[in-house]
Amino acid sequence: MKLTLSTLDDLSARVEEARAEHARRYPGDPAERQPVHTVYVPADRFTASAPADLGTEALRLLNTHVPDGAAVATAFGVDGSLGDAVRERVAAKLAREPVEDIRIDFEDGYGVRDDEEEDAHVERAVEEVAQAYEARRLPYYWGLRVKSFADGGHARSMRTLDGFLTGLAERLGKLPGGFVVTLPKIIAPQHVEVFAEFLARFEEEIGLPEGMLRFEIQVETTESVAGLRAVVDAGGSRLSAAHFGVYDYTAALGLPPSEQRLDHPACEYARHVMQVTLAGTGVRLSDGSTNIVPAGDDTADVHRAWRRHAALVRYSLLHGYNQGWDLHAAHLVSRFAAVYGFHLTGLDEAIERVRAWKDADGADTRPDGVLDEPATIRALTARLRRAVDCGAVDAGAVNLRN
Repeated sequence: MKLTLSTLDDLSARVEEARAEHARRYPGDPAERQPVHTVYVPADRFTASAPADLGTEALRLLNTHVPDGAAVATAFGVDGSLGDAVRERVAAKLAREPVEDIRIDFEDGYGVRDDEEEDAHVERAVEEVAQAYEARRLPYYWGLRVKSFADGGHARSMRTLDGFLTGLAERLGKLPGGFVVTLPKIIAPQHVEVFAEFLARFEEEIGLPEGMLRFEIQVETTESVAGLRAVVDAGGSRLSAAHFGVYDYTAALGLPPSEQRLDHPACEYARHVMQVTLAGTGVRLSDGSTNIVPAGDDTADVHRAWRRHAALVRYSLLHGYNQGWDLHAAHLVSRFAAVYGFHLTGLDEAIERVRAWKDADGADTRPDGVLDEPATIRALTARLRRAVDCGAVDAGAVNLRN
């Protein structure tokens, strides 16, 4: 070798600089638990008991329309052999933790009100959240969705968030953990940058720790899909998640209402762009919602809605989206049934593959002739962690150190 190491110092320095920049922009997936859903409740209807009330109604629907494990396959399209286990675990989940993430909605689900009325609902939301926190009934994750900056609602958005956070700080003397705010209908990175700066100024104003206030965006405009990387850069370290908005996005593309659905090819494109752009950035992905709910309390009608929703949940899971939106008590039942069915399918095989890899201390050929890669083992391990987090399986069943 004619070149000595000392003569390559400048090249090595450039390599290290590039690595450091990559580590900054792609820090990897966050370690904390990810919810399987976000439930939206209009601000004028939110109460301290809203999560529990949703769970009570969801459990009633389950008991009324899925009386036993045999009905699980019909209602949710889950493998019949898993019926008893899925039904038992869904019932327990609905009684224990029916909502993993809730958003008090001051945007589309709430509508446009005059300032006096919205201010009153902000004050009421403060009290209801405080009561839920004091009674230990606040979900693991919770927060607000404010109005979009895209349609001139920026002043109202900041006023609502200011009033809510200031009021809660005065009421409780603290901001309970798990808080996140949703900024919808992104059309420009500058709007995201302004919102992030607003949060920083607010933290300083009321004495919150720097970086405590985090937010998520809704990717539901063509502009946000086309310029997503710039949007992410504008959000910086405060940006925690990106949620796909089905109906605004498909409407913007001119799709007729009959084709405004999560599994439309146009949505597949947008969601793939989100995946490619956000992989490794630490910004989590959430899929959108369905507007299909039971029209009544007839079992056939309820099952029809459940089968469609459960199919969409499985569709999201198979495409790498482990979170979605729920808008109705009935969605909680089909959400957890589909998620649990997904995680329980092939569970034993997944556990054995990870254990075999660890026992072999690296790549080894499985009995079926498949050579697992490190990336595959990481994906299997992440899936098992999610299964435990959401209650699909018990932690002891996937103890990979045994």
